Amino acid sequence: MPDTEEKGVQKYVVSTDRSGDIHVHVQGDLSQQDKRCVFVTVHDLGTNHSSMVDYVNCPAMSEIKERSCFIHIDVPGHEENSPDLPDSYQFPSLQTLGEDLITVLDFLHIRYAVGLGEGAGANVLARCGLAHPRRLLGLILVNCTASTSSVADAFRTRFSRWKGTDISQSEEDFLIYHKFGHQISMEGGDAMERERMLSEYRSRLRGNLNTHNIKLYVKAFINRKDLVLKGCQPDILLITGTLSPYSAVVEKMYKEMEHKERVTILKVERVGDVLAEAPAKVSQSLLLFCQGQGLLTSLPPPGVERRMSRAMSMEEYDKPNIRRLSLTPSASESPPARKV
Repeated sequence: MPDTEEKGVQKYVVSTDRSGDIHVHVQGDLSQQDKRCVFVTVHDLGTNHSSMVDYVNCPAMSEIKERSCFIHIDVPGHEENSPDLPDSYQFPSLQTLGEDLITVLDFLHIRYAVGLGEGAGANVLARCGLAHPRRLLGLILVNCTASTSSVADAFRTRFSRWKGTDISQSEEDFLIYHKFGHQISMEGGDAMERERMLSEYRSRLRGNLNTHNIKLYVKAFINRKDLVLKGCQPDILLITGTLSPYSAVVEKMYKEMEHKERVTILKVERVGDVLAEAPAKVSQSLLLFCQGQGLLTSLPPPGVERRMSRAMSMEEYDKPNIRRLSLTPSASESPPARKV
């Protein structure tokens, strides 16, 4: 049975072969998955599932939230008030994490899902999509990096030993730059809002998250291997902000994709953390992307008035349409049968 810790969110602990126990937070009614869009999310460095819950709970996502279910993944050791991962535990690579997410989908009897990941979490979900293309209908990748650790990453970490129990100033600076990107001069409410976000992020880093475990995720990100998306089967939505340190990397990734009809890019001006700073623009693109997969079709595209046939109910409109995929998965790729 799941543990209920947050309002409307149920918690599960899923054991995987290589990544150990993964804490999963389900937001929405999984029993209605045949009539809902199911998202699986993975968070970025220096945070946990709560950042994804905050995004889903923002006003711009209200209608999508009503018609969806979200499976929020906590990277190992990133649940609230987690103890130090033991020295005997080998923290998984981003590749291993991505491959092991199929165990979570199987455990929850999720047939198909759309991946939503940010930063390091986007890299993890992209690897999941490559490994299990018949289980992910699409990938929404925010500030995703395909190449190995950059020279800038190596330069910064050279002055950060990533040891000890506390987050040093240089480590905090690295994580803030990774998430929020370049600093620019702002005026009025924009400056106050950005400072509020920075302050909340710093508090989270020094709050209920285990800094020892945060550093293990950071090391896994720095030591990542190249991500090759050229032959990726699920459709992809790439999202970045012009202030993100990975903006140019995301653009390069888009240009190198072979099948442009299956990949879309959204670049938001004057923001780095697009989920927090531009949730409305992200949710609009997310909706259009999902409707391209035959999902969330009861919601009108942005700027279009809802028109619905009286012969169809709202639930019928929301029922995922996956016929276009011509899926004939093998037994190893199919989710296990649900026991009644």
